[in-house]
Amino acid sequence: MNIILFSTSELDLPLPRSDARFRHIVETLRRRPGDSFDVGLINGPRGKGTVAEIAEDALLLTFAWGETPPPLPAIRLIVGLPRPQTARDILREGAALGVGAMDFVRTERGEPGYAQSSLWSSREWESLLRAGAAQAFCTRLPEVSHGKPLGETLALLPAGDLRIALDNYESPERLGSLDLAVNSPVVLAIGSERGWTDRERVLLRRHAFRFAHLGERVLRTETACITAVAVIKTKLGLL
Repeated sequence: MNIILFSTSELDLPLPRSDARFRHIVETLRRRPGDSFDVGLINGPRGKGTVAEIAEDALLLTFAWGETPPPLPAIRLIVGLPRPQTARDILREGAALGVGAMDFVRTERGEPGYAQSSLWSSREWESLLRAGAAQAFCTRLPEVSHGKPLGETLALLPAGDLRIALDNYESPERLGSLDLAVNSPVVLAIGSERGWTDRERVLLRRHAFRFAHLGERVLRTETACITAVAVIKTKLGLL
């Protein structure tokens, strides 16, 4: 953790010994009473936490807050629901890269059972967002949805954004060759692990998506997501 994140409801409570943040502060950072460390309020300011007391079963902290990081870039990632371990990687690394929103959607070639994974039902996905943001020394978390059909998600997209769908088979141009206006909002759609169907390609085109590819090599879904977001952030002047 490069920054330790807290929610507003946690600020006035002792941090229990069972919490991984307790172990990180005391065992990894080796902080003792009076010592400070970097903290952040989720979707709020960064600041300094100070160890007030190390009790037998909890850690007592005080906080001093500074500036709030800027909003996340207007980059939205739409991904055909992948297997849970792949989704974990995308959630964590997407948050670290600063993606503004992620929608994990049902597609025709996707496995329906992935939407019922404990990743989603236990809200484990929230801890992965926090881990990614903490890695990036940021307090901002992406908005996340999961389990909606592709068509429903596309219908809810706001107007005025640039829409790109990755496809190894029907893409006329490389993602890196596209001209993107600096700071323009971008929606990036990546199919399920088996790719888009013809009907989904028609649906994407109907919603003004242009198709692009990442070269001749076939990448894992998580690798394609990370690579494509990095390319887009570079084109937008964010890297």
